[in-house]
Amino acid sequence: MGHSPASLRIAAVVQAAESAVVLAATVLAAVDTAAGRSYQQSSGIALAVIGVAVAAALALIAAGLARARRWSRTPALLTQLFFGIVGIYLLQGHRLDWGVASVVLAVAGFAALLAPPSLRTLVGRPEPRTGQARTGQTRAGQTRPGQAEPGPARPAGGASRRRSARPGAE
Repeated sequence: MGHSPASLRIAAVVQAAESAVVLAATVLAAVDTAAGRSYQQSSGIALAVIGVAVAAALALIAAGLARARRWSRTPALLTQLFFGIVGIYLLQGHRLDWGVASVVLAVAGFAALLAPPSLRTLVGRPEPRTGQARTGQTRAGQTRPGQAEPGPARPAGGASRRRSARPGAE
């Protein structure tokens, strides 16, 4: 899927920004751990390791979005959901600086991922072309231009016109 739409590139940028925010929070937590301001030294180290792993995973998802990979859609949507939830908790905890940034990123990410061009690209549906007739049948059962005529109808009840393989079974 060579060329990705602008909305999908925006979603990739938002995802990369979220990765950077997680990495920044991880660095701040690691600094607090090194300064002895962590609840327990071992838990601070574990949180730092987990934070770096999450930031790397979010960066990988951003790269998948930038390359319009189908697998990146669900993890990116879940990232927006979790970022929005964390942002709301931060706002409730009177951390407006981090909370507002998280909510704004989540809303921008959802909007970019759920934009029709992004959905078409990530789901694999082709762009609609104007000026071309669709193929298929109309409501009255008539054939549209470019469609083959319907084949013969099958007998009612799903019966087949084939004869039985057993001799004398008719």
